[in-house]
Amino acid sequence: MSDRSRSVLRAAIPPARSLVPSVLLGVAAGLSTVALLASSAWLIARAAEQPPVLYLQVAVVGVRAFALGRAVFRYLERLAGHDAAFRQLAEIRAGVFERMLPLAPDGLAASRRGDLLARFVGDVDDLQNVSLRIVQPVASAVVVLVAALAGLAWLAPASALAVGLCLVAGTAIAALAQVVLAARADARLAPLRGELQGAIVEHVQALDVLVAFDAAAAGRERIRRLGARLERATRTRASAVGLAAAAMSAVGGFAAAASLAAAQPLLADGRVDGPTFALLCLVPLAIAEVATAIPVAIGSLRVVRASARRVADAVPEDPPAELPAPPADDRVAAPAPVGTPAIRLRGVRAHWPRPTHHDQAGDVVHGDAAAASGPTAPAALDALDLDLGPGERLLVEGPSGAGKTTLAHVLVRFLEYEGSYRIGGIEARDLDPGAVRRLVGLVEQRPWLFEEDVRQNLLFARDTATDDELLDVLDRVGLRDWVEQRGGLDAPVGERGTLVSGGQAQRLALARAMLADFPVLVLDEPTASVDPQRAETLLRDLLDAAGRDRSVVLISHTGAPAGLVDRRVRLARANQPAA
Repeated sequence: MSDRSRSVLRAAIPPARSLVPSVLLGVAAGLSTVALLASSAWLIARAAEQPPVLYLQVAVVGVRAFALGRAVFRYLERLAGHDAAFRQLAEIRAGVFERMLPLAPDGLAASRRGDLLARFVGDVDDLQNVSLRIVQPVASAVVVLVAALAGLAWLAPASALAVGLCLVAGTAIAALAQVVLAARADARLAPLRGELQGAIVEHVQALDVLVAFDAAAAGRERIRRLGARLERATRTRASAVGLAAAAMSAVGGFAAAASLAAAQPLLADGRVDGPTFALLCLVPLAIAEVATAIPVAIGSLRVVRASARRVADAVPEDPPAELPAPPADDRVAAPAPVGTPAIRLRGVRAHWPRPTHHDQAGDVVHGDAAAASGPTAPAALDALDLDLGPGERLLVEGPSGAGKTTLAHVLVRFLEYEGSYRIGGIEARDLDPGAVRRLVGLVEQRPWLFEEDVRQNLLFARDTATDDELLDVLDRVGLRDWVEQRGGLDAPVGERGTLVSGGQAQRLALARAMLADFPVLVLDEPTASVDPQRAETLLRDLLDAAGRDRSVVLISHTGAPAGLVDRRVRLARANQPAA
């Protein structure tokens, strides 16, 4: 197991102030279980001797107290344990998200979204078992077992020894049975769940294309096969867990028989009375019940280790070289320029990150590691010189594959670059990438719209904006009448904007950019999803709404009508600019 996987497992263990109360409550519940059976056995046997009822009152009260205590302490232990475990899951999930942020979006573009979702949700959820099924139950069980065996040893040392040997042998057999029957299934559960999640997400996202080409049946068959494999692994693991539980139940019977055999000479010699003998015979059943937590923990350990490895590998430890990194810790980032800055690129080259893939075990193999010995991929943007003055409108055109989108991602620092890229006279790599993105905003070719209403899709750009400000910016991009006709700002946009057209999505994206008040706007193929008859109108509206107080880089492979831009730069397929 790697150091990163171990750190994930350690992060899943609650701090002592949260863990200790659940352990103590588990100890109280376990001791109540043992004491309940002990007091019940003693009471029944003593009552058979028909003593005065006063001699039984303490045992009667004990049975009632331990029965109530067992239920109450178990409930409180579950409550405290789950609260602590869920708090740790929240921290782990937030940590994974924070590790993803420096890679987004280009460092995650080639990742399988379904598998990444499975790691972020399912595998992180599995880590709750580190506390709930391993650390806390085992710690509580060990304390209870030591106390119970010590109590037996005080009454009959031979019985305690016999019960202890049965517990050790039975626990070892149950754990070995799980290893033999379910070790492979335990290790494959999390990767199989990720594969199935990935296949389902990919199938749903491409369903319209698959149906159009009559290929949906093949996708469903793949999902069915993955589901069958996951079902087999789950059944195998469940069977192993059931057999281990059955083995521990059998251990209870053997331990009771061994204790009976060891205590029988003591009863014959008169060294213990009948009620005590009954206690020695029945308490091993409760002790075996408490010991069941140990083989369950051993089986759960394999599952959480596999999940921890997948959570650790969800994001590479070091960002790929093709992605920007924040300024080194030993120097302070340069202050961001004020106002609308001039932009100057000289000899800029950029590469897209190498894609990730998965090995046969379902683990991520990141592109840099996989291609370390391979040839360097050609630059997607090569030796580009470009100038953009304050308030200027620049058209960057060229065929597909010429590096237009690469340029857009370099300008907003989604991609690292070679050469010089200066913003307001400051080298971009000397600025924090977040500071660059507060200056340069990107309206993508396919803007992301959340499955919320219009208001929420705008507010995340500036959460302090009032409804009047939102309506004003919608009016500037030509959407106010359309929004009011649909019921106002509460109008839904559908999942990923399915209820709006391509042009309306572009206008909403521009409205968000204007709310964020970027001094420089990059419009990447804004008319790609619009029919040619409406493309020119949309383009004019977008540029008019952007105004002359901000610079605009318009990226398009179809060009722009005369008079809309101040200057044009053309990228050839060889990534060499031609004015």
